[in-house]
Parts: sequence; structure tokens; C-alpha cells
Amino acid sequence: MKRLSILTVLVVLIASMVGCGGGGGAESYTLAIQGTAGGAVTVDNVTIPGKTVFAYNRSTVVSLNATPSADYRFVRWIGSVGTVANTTAAATTITVNGDYNVTALFEANFMVAAGIFHTVGLKSDGTMVAVGFFDTTLVLGENLTGWLDVGNWTDIVQIVAGSFCTLGLESEGTVVVAAANYTQIGINATWFDVGSWTDIIQISEGAFHTVGLESDETVVAVGDNSYGQCGVGSWTDIVQVAAGSDHTVGLESDGTVVGAGDNSYGQCDVGTWAGIVQISAGWFHTVALESDGTVVAVGDNSYGQCDVGNWTDIVRVSAGGTHTVGLKVDGTVVAVGWNEYGQCDVDNWTDIIQVAAAGGNGALWYIPGWMWGGNTLGVKSDGTVVAVGINLSGQCNVTGWDLN
Repeated sequence: MKRLSILTVLVVLIASMVGCGGGGGAESYTLAIQGTAGGAVTVDNVTIPGKTVFAYNRSTVVSLNATPSADYRFVRWIGSVGTVANTTAAATTITVNGDYNVTALFEANFMVAAGIFHTVGLKSDGTMVAVGFFDTTLVLGENLTGWLDVGNWTDIVQIVAGSFCTLGLESEGTVVVAAANYTQIGINATWFDVGSWTDIIQISEGAFHTVGLESDETVVAVGDNSYGQCGVGSWTDIVQVAAGSDHTVGLESDGTVVGAGDNSYGQCDVGTWAGIVQISAGWFHTVALESDGTVVAVGDNSYGQCDVGNWTDIVRVSAGGTHTVGLKVDGTVVAVGWNEYGQCDVDNWTDIIQVAAAGGNGALWYIPGWMWGGNTLGVKSDGTVVAVGINLSGQCNVTGWDLN
């Protein structure tokens, strides 16, 4: 019996050496590969069924390929991507020099955008749905709902639910607007004067300013510039923009971040950040996703909205007025911050592919319950939408939506 046990051990050891290349002690590392919902991943031309762990000798070059499903697109590789040849290429390689965990990030062509009074949904066919109103019956005798006039929009690729308006980025790079009649409430609205913009690839809106990323990686902005939040004309090599209440941040192609505008809470103190792959701006805080799936935040933390230091396996972040939401690789959601209206009650959400936190771009922050309230929306992989939080304007009435 003892002799059999020794023989078994020897066989296991020899098999282990062979599995490591039989090279008499070559270093072996693990490579864990997976993809978010919306696509398939192949490793050395073999399609994996889900999260799969491989063992490789040191310095082995492994081919990776991410193929999006219909109505999805590949975004980038995230996680342990230090030796990935090109993190934004669907077909690339990784050199295994350590134990790595890498994820292919897919995003749907359908999405939701959350404003303080309304919610907008972009369907996979480029058309729109919207709900929500601003109760002005005591003043005007009717509700303001102009931002819901999106029923005839087509060929939209990105949406923003802004301050009394909805913005839609068209596939040709122009921007369309649906807005309330501001003359009724005595406001001279300039923050959505975007009719002359062309070659735009992404948009974001703050309280009273709108920012657009151009195809040449420069940035344009219109609206209130009291804090210098529109001072982005010198920015170059930008791959994403995010507008907070009175500040603007830009993600540079090298993973660093720049900021402009109000910095009273330190929300623009992003100069030391590196390895960033996505940014989001709340009212007075800024949140960023790092390439390894962790999250950093600066700015106002009165309600714990910046307490994201222990988050891991995050693939997307969204900053609301005073709360922050993170989408995890497994389709679950985490949230921190102000929760008076249940806007952080997302623990039971599953199969989520996109999140949107409201309050980061609303104008009437001084109305109790709006900035300090907010809501959170989630899109499921089947195109349905879930919502929690304040619903005084019907902005959470998304039951029955099917965006796919």
C-alpha cells in the first residue's frame, strides 16, 4: 500500500512537469479569462464557455479574441492587462509573466440615461423611449415635458438625460435636442446650443453646460462657464468626457485624466490618476474605473459616495448626484452614498449590463429630494430595465420597456 502511494505521487509529479512543458522546472502561471454578457471569447482559437483558467509557462504568448453578439460591441480588455498587446483591439495577444485575470468588456447598443426628472432609453434599432415630467402645474397650469419629445428620433447611438432636456448623438456625429420651453420659466438656456456641432463621438451634460468629444480627440463645450467648466479647448488626446455639476473631466488616451471647473470639493484633483479606462462625474465628485477593475474617487464624500476603495471586479461606474454605482463583471451591482429614497438598494439585481445613476446632471439641485435623492437604473441583458429610487416625476416607470 505504501509502495502504491509513492508510485502515485511520482506519477502526479511527472504529469505536473509535463503539463508545465516538461522543461524540468519551468515557471507556470495561471491565466483566467472571461467575458461580460454580450459576446464570446476565444483563447488560442478555442471558444471558452465562461470564466476559464489556463496554465502557461512564463513568457508564453496567448492569442485572445472577443466577438460581440448581435446588438453588442466590444469595448476593451480590462483586468490584468499590463502585457496585453492592444487593450482596445478585439483580436490581440497577452504575454503570460504572472497570474492574470482578464475580462473582455462588451456593451450593448441599447442603453438608458437618467436625469433628475426623466429617464430616456435608447433601443437597439436607434429609436427612443422616455418617461418623466417636471410638476409646474401651480405656476404654469401644466407640466413641463418637452424633453420627452424623442419619438421621431432615429439612428441615435448615445443619449444623455440632461437638465430639462434630452440629447441624442446621431451616428453621423451631429447632436439633436428635445427640451422644455425655457421661456415659460424665465431661463435663458444656452447649455444645449449644439446644433452646429459635427464629428462628435460622445456627449455629456452637467448642470448648465454640455460637453462633446470630437473624432479627432479634441473637446468642445457650451453653456455656463462661471467656474471654467467649459475651458476645454486646449485638451487633446481625449477618449471620453464626463460633466459634473460645474466641472468637466476628460480621460486621455494614455489612461490619465484632466479636469476643469469647480474644484471646491477637490472633484478636479485627478492629476495623479493613471491606468484609468472610464470616468464618471457626479455633482461634486468624480469617479474612475481602473484597468484592474478597481475604482478611485475624489471630491465631496458627505454621504460616502466616494467610499469605493474596496470595490473589485468592476466593469463600469456611474456617479449620481450624491451616490455612486458600480457594475460588476458577473452582472451584479454595488452602490454607495445617499440612500434616502432607496437609490442604492441594488443588491438583488442580477444579469445587468449597464447602470445609470441619476442626479449628476440636474439643474434644480436646491429642491429637496432631487439632488439629494436621485434614482438608479439598470439594463438587463434581455433589454428590460429596472429602477430604484425617487419616482416623484414618474422617472422610474420603466416596467415594460424592452430596449433590445
